[in-house]
Amino acid sequence: MSSSAVSEAPAEFAASSATFLHAKPLAAIFTGALIVAFFGLVPLLGNDYWLGAILIPFLIMSLAGLGLNITMGYAGQASLGTGAFMAVGAYATYNVLLRLPELPLPVSLLAGGLIAGLVGVIVGLPSLRIKGFYLVATTLAAQFFLEWMFNQYGWFSNYSTSTSISAPRLVLFGQDLNTPVGRYLLTLTTVSVVALVAWKLVRSQTGRSWMAIRDMDTAAAIVGIPVAQGKLSAFFIGALICGLAGALWAFAYLGTVDARSFNLDRSFQVMFIVIIGGLGSLIGNVLGAAFITLLPILIDHVADRLFGGAIDAGQLENFQKVLFGALIIWFLIKEPHGLAALLGRLLRRLQAIASR
Repeated sequence: MSSSAVSEAPAEFAASSATFLHAKPLAAIFTGALIVAFFGLVPLLGNDYWLGAILIPFLIMSLAGLGLNITMGYAGQASLGTGAFMAVGAYATYNVLLRLPELPLPVSLLAGGLIAGLVGVIVGLPSLRIKGFYLVATTLAAQFFLEWMFNQYGWFSNYSTSTSISAPRLVLFGQDLNTPVGRYLLTLTTVSVVALVAWKLVRSQTGRSWMAIRDMDTAAAIVGIPVAQGKLSAFFIGALICGLAGALWAFAYLGTVDARSFNLDRSFQVMFIVIIGGLGSLIGNVLGAAFITLLPILIDHVADRLFGGAIDAGQLENFQKVLFGALIIWFLIKEPHGLAALLGRLLRRLQAIASR
């Protein structure tokens, strides 16, 4: 995706996002309801399938979408290296837990994210000279190289005979988190904290600098914004968040660390989340992840009800890919600001009705 396409986000979409975030009565009620539902009701009412197979991957993919959205949606730096950053976070966290077992779990997760952020800075160095398709090509090269490296060198997997290694047990302050509820609460807490920090960050001077660079980096440089620092910081923060998502994907969802789980398909999946949810939108990551996670499940259930299992699983998967491709094209043409813009317009209409 070219940087010009990325930089078209501001006007109408900013208004939609602002409507959602600054409609204080509705936003306060909505936020409070979400906190009660996700932290209180879901652990009590959700079964193992919903927690382990639906909600945990949904939360992790929304976190990965947030990381890519920082880099691409807010700073305008297109990237196809999300899967690689997730792999770095997973392997780094695994090695920190393995070699420094005295460190608490949150510190190990943060260390893995920081290492992924540093790798993101290295991958982002070409952005100081190139942009658009050429920058996408360099991040794609990093995706292939890092995936190859983790499979090629045994040190990263503690010289395991298999490329897939079991994740260490999740323990926090003496509490075992290996139950579905424990892994869900670990994931939800991590995503909530990171999302809050990201919300503060994009509203700060750093966030405004990113958006200025996204809109026109030459003009940003003229008015005194450090463009190089802004681009590299976006790659660092985005890769750090993706690294955290990768660690959670390995430890809280799969229970194994495997580079094949973070291949190019994963990078495209996260990019689809950002495009469908909305570039330059925090709430868009949640909407896009819900769409990407729940739509295949809905298609499977509908096909099972209508055809009784007569359709091959491979054909259903191909249909999902065709549907996703068609939806991506539709969103890029008809609604380039994604589901977040649609939600913003809906909220404006509800506010107009309520104010009558």
